[in-house]
Amino acid sequence: MITTASSVDQLSSTVSLPVPTLVFVSGGFVGLGPIRGDGISMTKSSVPITERRYVAPLILVTSLFFLWALGVNLNDILIPHLKKAFGLSDFRSSLIQTAFFGGYFLAALPAGWLMEKIGYKRGILVGLIICATGALLFIPAASILVYGFFLFALFVMACGQGVLEVAANPYVTVLGPPESSERRLNLAQSFNSVGALITPIIGAAFILSGIEHSRAVLQAMSPGSLQAYRAAEASTVKLPYLVIAGLFLSVAALIYFSDLPEIREEDGEAEPETLGQGVSSLWRHKHLVKGVIAQFFYVGAQVGVASFVIRFAQYTLPGTPEKMAANYLKIHLLGFMIGRFTGSAIMKHITAPRLLSLFGFAALTCLTIVLLVSGPAAIWAVVFLGFFHSIFFPTIFALSLKHLGPYTKLGSSFLVMAIIGGAIFPAIMGYVSDLSNIRYAFLVPLICHSYVLYFALRGYQPTLPSPALQYADSIE
Repeated sequence: MITTASSVDQLSSTVSLPVPTLVFVSGGFVGLGPIRGDGISMTKSSVPITERRYVAPLILVTSLFFLWALGVNLNDILIPHLKKAFGLSDFRSSLIQTAFFGGYFLAALPAGWLMEKIGYKRGILVGLIICATGALLFIPAASILVYGFFLFALFVMACGQGVLEVAANPYVTVLGPPESSERRLNLAQSFNSVGALITPIIGAAFILSGIEHSRAVLQAMSPGSLQAYRAAEASTVKLPYLVIAGLFLSVAALIYFSDLPEIREEDGEAEPETLGQGVSSLWRHKHLVKGVIAQFFYVGAQVGVASFVIRFAQYTLPGTPEKMAANYLKIHLLGFMIGRFTGSAIMKHITAPRLLSLFGFAALTCLTIVLLVSGPAAIWAVVFLGFFHSIFFPTIFALSLKHLGPYTKLGSSFLVMAIIGGAIFPAIMGYVSDLSNIRYAFLVPLICHSYVLYFALRGYQPTLPSPALQYADSIE
């Protein structure tokens, strides 16, 4: 919670609070609900998305959401590219996602503890420098032609992005009034979806060479020719990742010289002195625990569905060319981007939990159609899932961080760790598909979304009284 009043006495003399309210005092917000300083009630739609003093920091931090989309979504290009360059099996090429999501998972908890010690701004700078280091490691990896080095570079880059996620997501939620935190995070995440849409297109243009040889041709090549071919393929990653490293460092310089406010959440509890104390205290916030589980299931469902869009289209409409089937994935990602912006706007009029539950019902409906209906309708149900998936991650994130006070940064780290679901559930879907067919694989995201819907309907509710409620009770 952010408090800017000079004293509680000043607040008490300004307005009485029969219910939790948001009060404007001395030009700032006191995080207690929608009432103006003159006592006039505000509707939900009139709560601003942020304050004037936070506009510049919010824009700067929002740029990070677009930036880390580069690393995440280029993996879809790297998998087929490095498979071709190194002659990898499907399993070995899939280690790209394992290395990346593993970096997120392992870095998240230390990052949360680090953020408690050094704050948001320094934490963001650390994340950007680690990301740039990982991107630069692609250059020697391509020069020495060692696949394991590529995986290490991805792991380092993912660790940096994990730090950025732990810092940026909760930071956005506190850059303004608490009532608009979900809208604010959805808006910031919208620019991540923009990056998700354009990154594969840019990556395909600059990384994929378009030169493909059959196995027979590769076997007929001399060792020298084969080495030259693979070296040429691997070298195409150098320039794109050099540019990405430059972008990370440029944004780091902007943030270093900017005046980002260091906001400390207050809830009457002392900050944890050790990581163990912080983790122990977090278990009392049951809505966070449920939110981490919901995020784990959601990310697994979202990554799994996106991974199988092309294959499902070809299964449902036999004979569909790969490039034509890929168009369904593009529309799926376009819907994801549109949904992020639309969802942020709708939250001016509909509460975040209610909108999350509506989108959850819609997602379950789409998955039911996929399982029960044949033909184009099933494909379009998968495509529309992109739109309904759009608000899940930021909304679950923001709702889970409510009323955590000094444990907000540490709670954020657990929510980022939940991204590991993206490495687990797609593999389960693939296993189910191998045992039966790809249609039945969509039972997996159906189960995942059932829990997410429970979180949207009931699980998001905090089990501990917030400071706002405690204060309101004390002055009645």
